[in-house]
Amino acid sequence: MRITKLFSAVFALVAIGVSAVSAQNGLPDIGIQGNLALGVVKVKGSEKIVVETKDGVIDSILVSTTKFKKLPPDNLSLKAATDSSLEELSVGDRVLLTGQVSADKKSIVTTGVYLVKGSDIAAQQAKQRAEWQRRGIAGRVTEVDQAARTITVEMRGITGAATNLTVSAKDGAKFLRYSPDSPRYSDAVPSGLADIEAGDMIQALGDRNAEANTFAAEEIITGAFQTVAGTVKSVDPEKNEVTITDLVNEADLVIAVNSSSLLKKFPEEAAQRLAGFQAMMGAGGQARPGGGQARPAGGEGQGGQGRPGGRMDLNEMLNRFPTITVADLKPGDMIAVSSPKGKDPGRLTAIKLLAGVEPFIRIAQMAAGAQRGRGVSGSLNIPGLDSVEF
Repeated sequence: MRITKLFSAVFALVAIGVSAVSAQNGLPDIGIQGNLALGVVKVKGSEKIVVETKDGVIDSILVSTTKFKKLPPDNLSLKAATDSSLEELSVGDRVLLTGQVSADKKSIVTTGVYLVKGSDIAAQQAKQRAEWQRRGIAGRVTEVDQAARTITVEMRGITGAATNLTVSAKDGAKFLRYSPDSPRYSDAVPSGLADIEAGDMIQALGDRNAEANTFAAEEIITGAFQTVAGTVKSVDPEKNEVTITDLVNEADLVIAVNSSSLLKKFPEEAAQRLAGFQAMMGAGGQARPGGGQARPAGGEGQGGQGRPGGRMDLNEMLNRFPTITVADLKPGDMIAVSSPKGKDPGRLTAIKLLAGVEPFIRIAQMAAGAQRGRGVSGSLNIPGLDSVEF
């Protein structure tokens, strides 16, 4: 493949990464391949820059003939490249390096540096987040009508109240679907309506009708996810893993945590208050039967009108909670985890891991008439657990 074609393929992937509402770093993880290296600038020097890639750190050796090019985050094609310089490069910028990679992949004698300013990506992503807040929805697919080409979406708020919305795709709408092995947007693959199933999580960008019961989407992102809750059995901080005993089937389950995982702890007062709301709604006959999922927010009263889907409210709430690490967990703690549905039933990779969830589990057990932790599946509703930022 000619180098220009390879660049085009790489930057097509980069464009997908930058368009994500919450894509990590705004770039896909192609790492070090052939004589290319893609990553983030960690150290800048006059003769060398240090770049972190998914395959490890690589030293970019600069020579007198090294050329610098700059790309705008909203048009990552070679035609949009403009001349740049080492002086314009900053720590935190995303770069594609070309040149001669050493056999151990520890260094590259660099002939070209194609950079996207980290500040430009941040501004682009902030703009996109604002657009998704204003025109986005998030929820769970309850029905797909292939003949009518519509998707029925259930959206839930912090207290569990539900609204339903009928979603249809605009002409030329973009469909993406998460990989079963990765929760990252940059690993999502092109998809279509035929790939969407009841139970999937969905996020869509588009426009509601005046009655707020239908939605015309220009971008639809779906994925098959699951949530589990359990009691911590053991913790391995070195491997970044925690083993839990699943509260539903009492089987041991290994939860792996990576750099993309979000680990938070519900403050005790907030958990008690939100669980209390759920209990009151259950007493009034409004609580949902569930499906073992904590649903994304959506349309509670008039508040759901102002912020379509309410998705960002839940994520903003979680972001304000204390961040924890695997090392902060201890045997006996109760946690809940959202994860892609992987191939290994005994091992999950966490998208979100939430501690301090005991009040929600108690409500779920009471609602199911459970004993000794059984019966949680079908009524567990932990706000924000699977309101994944796509």
